[in-house]
Parts: sequence; C-alpha cells; structure tokens
Amino acid sequence: MNTKINPSSYDSFEEDLPQPRRKPRPTKPSKATLAFVQQQDDTRSSFQFTYKAARFEEWWLLDSLGEFYEHQWVSDVLRRVKGGKEASVYLCRAGSAIPAAQFAAAKVYRPRMLRNLKNDAAYREGRTDLDAEGRHVIKDADLHAMAKRTAYGEELRHTSWIAYEFNTLKKLHAAGADVPEPFAMQKNAILLEYIGDEFAPAPTLNEVSLEPDEVEPLFDRVLANIQILLRAGFIHGDLSAYNILYWEGNISLIDFPQVVSVTQNRNAYRIFGRDVARVCDYFTRQGLNLNPGKIASDLWQAQGLTPRPAVDVRLLDAENPQDRALWQGAEN
Repeated sequence: MNTKINPSSYDSFEEDLPQPRRKPRPTKPSKATLAFVQQQDDTRSSFQFTYKAARFEEWWLLDSLGEFYEHQWVSDVLRRVKGGKEASVYLCRAGSAIPAAQFAAAKVYRPRMLRNLKNDAAYREGRTDLDAEGRHVIKDADLHAMAKRTAYGEELRHTSWIAYEFNTLKKLHAAGADVPEPFAMQKNAILLEYIGDEFAPAPTLNEVSLEPDEVEPLFDRVLANIQILLRAGFIHGDLSAYNILYWEGNISLIDFPQVVSVTQNRNAYRIFGRDVARVCDYFTRQGLNLNPGKIASDLWQAQGLTPRPAVDVRLLDAENPQDRALWQGAEN
C-alpha cells in the first residue's frame, strides 16, 4: 500500500529536531584585561628588570635568578653592586616571599669556564660534595664523573661549591654569627640579606678607617665570630678585611664557598692561622698591638684542638724516611 506523505510535514519535523548551536564569535580582550593577565604571569619569561645588563650578562641573570623570580623571592634586579673573579653581587627588590625586607642581595657565580678557582683542591679536602638541594652526592655515576673531571663532573663540582656557601651561612646564622641571612639557593646563585641602603652597599673593612673607640670592640667581635665558626667545625678559609662588611658600627662576615673543615682537612691549622694573621694585619694598622700566632693558637686550643704542622701530601716524598715519618705522625 502506497502512503502519500505531505511535503509540508517536513517543515514541522525539522522544527522538532535539535538545532546545532552556533559558536559565539570570540571577543578581543580589552587592554585592561591583557595588562591584568600579564601581571599574573610569574614565569621567568616575564622577568624584566631595571638593571641594564649587557646581552650575555642579561641571559646569565635570567638563567641564574629565574627561579627566585618565579617563587617571588625577588621582583626586580636594580643594579650590580660588586663584581669579582668568581661572582658578582646584585641589588634586588625583595619579593613577597621576604615580607620583612625591602631589598635582597643576589650573589651570582660566573659561568664555570670563566671562574678563577685554580687551587680549590686544598679547600675541598675532607668535604663531601653536595648537590643543588644541599644533599650529599652519593650516586656512583656522579662521583665517577667528578673524579674524572668530565664536563658533567665539573658542573657538579661547581654546584657543590655554591651549596657549601649556602649551607654554611644557614648554620652560622642559626648559631648567632654576624653573617647575612641566607634566603634561597639555586644552581648558580644564592639570595642573601642585603647589607647597606638603596644608595650604596656596606663597604668592606679594608675601605674603612675606624674611629679609635671602635677598633678594639670590633676586633673582639671578629674573634667572637671566628670562635663561632670553630665551634661549628668551620674555618672561613679566606678571611680578611676584604671579606668583612662594615655598616653602622656593625660587621658581617661574607664569602664562604671555600670553607674548610676543622677536623677533616690536613691543612686546617695552617689555613686558620693565615685567616687570623690577615685579620690582625688590618687591626694592627688601626692601632692595636697584636700577636697573630699566639691569638691563633689560643683560639684553636680553646676549642680543645691541638695545633700541629700542616702536612700536604703533594709536597712529600714517599721514598724519604723523614717525609714518611712526618706523614704517619700527622695521620695518627
């Protein structure tokens, strides 16, 4: 049986079908919206700083300080306040992660291939290498790379050098030493308390002529800090008036990457004596009458340590009976 369908019924049938939804045309965001979104971008790609750096330096700063910016430790890099053979220090505007400070100091190490650390083996002796998280390096592959001085191994050694400075600062600051408070570390930089004001950083002691009534109290304060280091098991390793900041009558010891173990380094007492002698040299010029050798010996023995001649195995002859006896005596 043939059934005739009225064509007009198609119209009502189509009306009953669900109609496809039309996609709304995208609207262009306003300038205000774009500006708001950009303000919320805290990735390092949006990190633009006030300091006008050269092209390579700008790239190095972005790579070295990017994580500090992303984690809101810093919000701007204002200027470079100190340049050096191993690292440069930059004045930064503190981020929201440091609510109590207006400024922070970023110590950015130079690229490994440009650093001038030819004699670091004497300081590394007795130290366990650290990774970027401050933990001991224990992987056999990493230890092998470091021993063989491969390119990867040298990067690990570079990171360990920086981690030692950061960890030492944390321990000494907690122990009450006059050191800048350490805030954060990443693979090539550490972020510290800034000593100074917005116009200039604190000068080092070698740039300052002290008032007569300041000399002896500040010398005593330096010795007190040296004692804090010894109690913590550390020797600064490069202490002098060049590594002590002076600000508003107070001091701050800085630069600790080459810190030496009191008990694990065969040259510990020699390095310690050199630190004390350099400090005494400055304060002698300021008018004090000092005996560096006696001061070093007294400080050392006050911690229950016994002074002994420094023995560097690289200077000894295994075939010489006197050298062998000297080495065995030092080992015992």
